[in-house]
Amino acid sequence: MRLRTDLAVEAREIAGEHVGGMDYRTYHENGLSISRMTVRTERARQALGKEIGTYITVELPSLTDNVSATDGRLQTIGREIRRLLPVNGLLLVAGLGNEAVTPDSLGPKTASRVLATRHLTGEIARATGLERLRPVAVMRTGVTGQTGIETGEYLLSVVKRIRPNAVIAIDALASRRLERLGCTLQISDTGIAPGAGVGNHRTRINHETLGVPVIAIGVPTVVDVQTLANDLLGSDFKSDAIARLAPKGRRMVVIPDEIDLLTERAARLIGFSLNAAMQNDFALSDLVALM
Repeated sequence: MRLRTDLAVEAREIAGEHVGGMDYRTYHENGLSISRMTVRTERARQALGKEIGTYITVELPSLTDNVSATDGRLQTIGREIRRLLPVNGLLLVAGLGNEAVTPDSLGPKTASRVLATRHLTGEIARATGLERLRPVAVMRTGVTGQTGIETGEYLLSVVKRIRPNAVIAIDALASRRLERLGCTLQISDTGIAPGAGVGNHRTRINHETLGVPVIAIGVPTVVDVQTLANDLLGSDFKSDAIARLAPKGRRMVVIPDEIDLLTERAARLIGFSLNAAMQNDFALSDLVALM
């Protein structure tokens, strides 16, 4: 069976560490372990199941721990995000997912913590000293079951209207290991498949479909049951167990019991880090005060 994961570091674990056409390095900063993986060739793309591009993975203490605006880790993560962003111009931040489904609520919860500035122009901005704020638009896409509109279609219509220089999409992810839930942040420049974290893959959102660069940010909130069983049992995992782990064809996932707190803290971490990345002329504490 195919192990289900959205994390590039886990795709590398599964495929093997010596896949050709891929660069990989790790470093540490502010108590964070950071890995950068670059998929360069079509052969590497097929071996890893990951699109050609850059994947940054940040390993951190459990997100059930609190996050404050003075946390130095936010500046570090913000710098990692900034490296993938265009230098100037309007940015569109899109929170993907369903806020009514807790493991899939990361996107909309994060969107509520990002400072929207596109409307701050002219004399008002100059009088308040905010003319140096980078223009940022923020939206929550909802899901097709709520809107009747594919997330990709919704985003494309907004992109065509406001013409951002890049889209930043936030969504829940799936991991193959329980210990990575709420302890891993992935940033990539390869786009995203909405609903990936809860097994409801839709049309991919990337440069090809939107016409602008798409930076994807996510935290794993679920582990697929079949993947978990196979990972824990290895060769002892029997093929006839697959049907029992998916009764009546239903795909099951495991979530931590503190999932509400995890998604709230993850949204806070990503939101603050995004503000630091996009508005680097301002102190993060000042940005928080503006929200």
